[in-house]
Amino acid sequence: MPPARPTDDLAELLARVARGDRAAFEKLYVRTAPKLFGVALRICVNRELAKEAVQECYVTIWRKASLYDPAIASPIAWMARIARNQAIDQRRLRAERISALSEPEDEASAVSLAPDPEVSAERSDALRRLMGCLSELPADRRDMILLAYYNGWSREELAEKFARPVNTIKTALRRSLALIRECLDGER
Repeated sequence: MPPARPTDDLAELLARVARGDRAAFEKLYVRTAPKLFGVALRICVNRELAKEAVQECYVTIWRKASLYDPAIASPIAWMARIARNQAIDQRRLRAERISALSEPEDEASAVSLAPDPEVSAERSDALRRLMGCLSELPADRRDMILLAYYNGWSREELAEKFARPVNTIKTALRRSLALIRECLDGER
């Protein structure tokens, strides 16, 4: 009989977690936490935010382990997707909190928060250049870029919206960003 592959071991641990086995959950955590933390950290950038995302990820894994289907994904891919989604949620939540804190309460505070005119002019110029470069992209690619980087959509969400495979979306985003970079570099 061939030796068990690491993914087989993780699948068994997930099956035991689904039955409420705390020892299996601890083993699963020890084996996968560094990988899932790396996934969360790439999205969150902030270590504390990534830690929160991973904590929520493991709460979800504990609650939903019975939903894992080895025919659909490997155990680590399934858990990484949960970590990724939690990290995105944490980033959005933090952005909403920061946005709520930064809104001026009255007209006087709005004036005091107004940026320096020189900084505003530089930002306006950069935004104008960026919008010009975006307008050179085909409409679907421009929409993908805006949905991904302005609205925070995942590649999976974009794939569903544009009815294309995730890898095609990934390639389209990468190529579009390269074209935008070239465009911006050319205008300097």
